[in-house]
Amino acid sequence: MPVHTPLTCIIVLNWNGRRDTLECLASLGRASDPSMWVLVVDNGSDDGSQDAIRRNHPEVTLLETNSNLRYAGGNNAGIRFALEKGAEQIMLLNNDTTVDPGFLRAMTDSLQSSPGAGIVAPKILYSADPGRLWYAGGEISFWTGTMHHRGIRERDDGRFDLPCETGYASGCCLLAKRNTVERIGLLDESYFMYAEDADWCMRARRAGFRVMYEPRARVWHKVSVSAGGHLSSFKLRNKFVSNLRFFSRYASWYHWLFFPWMNVLVNGYAAGRYLLKGR
Repeated sequence: MPVHTPLTCIIVLNWNGRRDTLECLASLGRASDPSMWVLVVDNGSDDGSQDAIRRNHPEVTLLETNSNLRYAGGNNAGIRFALEKGAEQIMLLNNDTTVDPGFLRAMTDSLQSSPGAGIVAPKILYSADPGRLWYAGGEISFWTGTMHHRGIRERDDGRFDLPCETGYASGCCLLAKRNTVERIGLLDESYFMYAEDADWCMRARRAGFRVMYEPRARVWHKVSVSAGGHLSSFKLRNKFVSNLRFFSRYASWYHWLFFPWMNVLVNGYAAGRYLLKGR
């Protein structure tokens, strides 16, 4: 009996990222799979992205929001559209990524074969340094009020090649089952930027779903392009605020004795280290 391949909608969110989005769509074209369809949600771009996408990728569905709804709002528009059209799996994929041709098959296999799995994330590497890891699973510490990527900046030398359950999937690229999304709802738009992915995964875990890491699937990421770079003040400020919102929502009462102070110390140490290096 043939194995059913779920219909997967890959949602690519674009906001004035014409060049990156076209490169992403080209890589998805090389990963073409009869079970997938690509939906670009344009968040009110004014750089000609819409015409460029229609001209270069007529096979792609383009959904225009006509305003910048940010990460959560734009992706939610795409998720609603995908569910209405019958998608059985939904992928969120940053527009500043390129993908390995077999990435969707590996992620689908993981999601379908792991008991209780609701969300899966791939191995994500730096686009500028293709052999260096950016994400190999996500870890959350309620004691320090921090979350971080496992393996970040390490060489991809095989140490992170075992599939496993993980704390959260990066919103850079994740794949969710339809029933998971229907159970936990959409992304929380009260986050201005950052932590929406961890919040979504926390809700999935509390609903009884497992969040998985699948290293056979590989994606390359141009880190923090839309936020002005890895160490931009815009990124650091919004990440700090979003982390406080996340931990305020999910931490137990006893964590409050530690995480606000530890969060200040951890972030203060990082800021001091960057300042001393002239960054």
